[in-house]
Amino acid sequence: MAQNQQVQEMVDAMARSGWRITDQRRTLARIFSETDGYLTPKDVYEQMRETYPGVSFDTVYRNLRMLSEMGVLEQVYFQEGGLKFKASCLHHHHHHLICVNCEKTLTFDYCPMDQMVQLPGHFQIMNHRFEIYGLCEECSRQASGKEGVAAGNG
Repeated sequence: MAQNQQVQEMVDAMARSGWRITDQRRTLARIFSETDGYLTPKDVYEQMRETYPGVSFDTVYRNLRMLSEMGVLEQVYFQEGGLKFKASCLHHHHHHLICVNCEKTLTFDYCPMDQMVQLPGHFQIMNHRFEIYGLCEECSRQASGKEGVAAGNG
């Protein structure tokens, strides 16, 4: 039920932006509603090809970028994995802690922009993102365990 609601919210956002709602765009929304983690453009392209064998990578990539620009998808650049996308939470403003090892993402509601008093040049903010990269608790624990084992063997 939640997946269907997320698909509908994504489709509604596309319609509000003047997009024609095609089966391919509904499929894009479904792919992201069924995925908790991040997907590369290639991941999405391969899933789209299962249903639409003639779809081009350029078409998929262009749709991903446009969905990101309208706020339906979040895009993150991982140092090792390149550009990846994930469905945005359209209900409330939040930011992310992202594990560089397993890509697990935790949300937090604190916004550093709330602390900004005055920006130079009367700059008007339209949108922003704030991401913190590190190791989640599990990966941190595994890294500590491996270091302990390595130190004990030497």
